[in-house]
Amino acid sequence: MKALFYPGCSMQRNARPYLDSLLAIRADIGLELQEIDDWNCCGATEYMSVHRVAAHSLIGRNLALAQAQAVDTDVLTAGCSACFLNLSKTDTQMREDAKLNGTVNEALAAGGLHYDAGSLKVRHLLDLVCHDIGYDAVKARVVKPLYGLKVAAYYGCQVVRPDYDGRWDSHEHPTAMDTLLRALGAEVVDWSLKTQCCGGHMSVIGPEVAFGLIRRLIHGAAEAGADMVVTLCPMCQLNLDAYQVEMNKHFHTDYRVPVLYFTQLMGLAFGKSAKELGIGKEFVDATPALAKIQAEAPKVAEAKRRRRPKPGDGLPMPRME
Repeated sequence: MKALFYPGCSMQRNARPYLDSLLAIRADIGLELQEIDDWNCCGATEYMSVHRVAAHSLIGRNLALAQAQAVDTDVLTAGCSACFLNLSKTDTQMREDAKLNGTVNEALAAGGLHYDAGSLKVRHLLDLVCHDIGYDAVKARVVKPLYGLKVAAYYGCQVVRPDYDGRWDSHEHPTAMDTLLRALGAEVVDWSLKTQCCGGHMSVIGPEVAFGLIRRLIHGAAEAGADMVVTLCPMCQLNLDAYQVEMNKHFHTDYRVPVLYFTQLMGLAFGKSAKELGIGKEFVDATPALAKIQAEAPKVAEAKRRRRPKPGDGLPMPRME
């Protein structure tokens, strides 16, 4: 499958393991990515509230570049939740608001660009993997199933809402990543916080607020019995991983719940090395959790233990003289 690719700023720096693991597995799942040349920052979350037209124009430039560079595909994908939301928001609002469409294209024209709203299908990377490539294709590439690893699938608040194109089965309790992780052999725990906010940039603006949100999620995952949290967003991963130590200091707790990307777990199940997938660069070491991966499914291993013959099984009983 071919798709235009908008990596965004985070994947180039703090979320580099996300990009590295994606590049490591793309051939395995038949995903051909065409990175947009000369892309710019999407403005993240705040800029939209500062200057609506300027924000849409900034995002619209990426859409216009993607449209101009598209070869054999009209699908544009992003791995970052904020990037995906901004791209899809601008595309949708330009379609629905003729005045905004005209204003943004007027701004783009200064740089020799134009965007035909609706000409691209903006998709999050997880959506693409689950719904276009498909679970069966992913499962077929698994050579080292993640048996025995208990994971909490964390979507965050920006991917499944507002869901302009109706890509997700639920806005509160989505199941796509859960199903994907099960296809890799992992055990997915049931928890109610999978779409709750991680705090976003509050970790910089208002740390105490952010620490409360981070603690809620980490505590919830630990209470559900998860060995790790698996996410699809650089900001979510950064908050839950990098700020977990500070959160522990703030609340006098001692949580050590690693946070990895779903692409990293896909890579492990496909037989890739941890180094190739960027595992080891996280702040909370994932090694103890990954050490719980078993060679066989727990139920199969338990059944074999129960069937193991005891001394004397199958031998004739001695005759009593």
